[in-house]
Amino acid sequence: MIRSKIREYGTDFSLFLVALAWGGTFFIVQDAVSDTPVYIFLFWRFFLSSLLMGLISYKKIFQIDKKTLKAGVLLGLFMFIGFAFQTFGLTLTLSSTVAFLTGLNVIIVPFLLYIIFKKSASVFSIFGAVIASFGLYFLTSGGSFGFGAGEFYALICAFAFAFHIVFTDRFSKKYDVALLVTIQLFVVAVLSLFASLIFNGSIVPVNIDRVFIEAMVATVLFATVFAFGVQTAMQRYTTPAKTAIIFTLEPVSAGLCGYFFAGELLGFVQLVGAFLILFGMLSAELGTYFRNRRRAECKC
Repeated sequence: MIRSKIREYGTDFSLFLVALAWGGTFFIVQDAVSDTPVYIFLFWRFFLSSLLMGLISYKKIFQIDKKTLKAGVLLGLFMFIGFAFQTFGLTLTLSSTVAFLTGLNVIIVPFLLYIIFKKSASVFSIFGAVIASFGLYFLTSGGSFGFGAGEFYALICAFAFAFHIVFTDRFSKKYDVALLVTIQLFVVAVLSLFASLIFNGSIVPVNIDRVFIEAMVATVLFATVFAFGVQTAMQRYTTPAKTAIIFTLEPVSAGLCGYFFAGELLGFVQLVGAFLILFGMLSAELGTYFRNRRRAECKC
């Protein structure tokens, strides 16, 4: 019992570090893509990440079978669709709106679980997801919202990332984690290559300067290899619904890092949003804890 709780808390903390890595590198990436087209940036980010993961898992590369390959390709496809439509959305609407709609995967995940795998999330996870969604709205949209083509693309992005979370939960329990991560990163790199050539006509960065190099180091090491590696490994020990709720901390960490390191300001509405996200996460966590405790007492 104690060992399982330690593993559960360790899993939650690890996923929290993933959200921190994504949010903490947001303002770094924002600076980099102001000069470098997004798809070129994504290509180099995921190409270098897949090379690094390949070096880490090189002893297992020749153990790849068709099932592992198909699983990794599917995860990579979902990941690329998420990034691609997020990019399209950013060209047509506010980044705050895109961030909010992307975060709605926290609501989508429980429904996908039920529709695809007939698995229902706990009432505490659903309640926490709803509260966290309100928090996302206040944190990223500041109380204003509209709906157009950009918002539609961002909604597709949210579904793609929700599918990624749901199928990561399924595949991570069946296939080798390192191989799954390596394959999906390589798939995103290849698709980003084609997108770069189609939309930008090149894969060469405009400026290979300090900003670009620092962004590459931060995103390759922390926001990609570390983040997706930990996500894939840790989802074996938790639920997709809880994973999605923890990941709503990404915009919170982005806001805090922007405040402390980039001189960005957080208003009252944004602070309320951050509080609601934390409250939603704690509601899901504590509700599940007390439910399991009552069940254990009843068995005694």
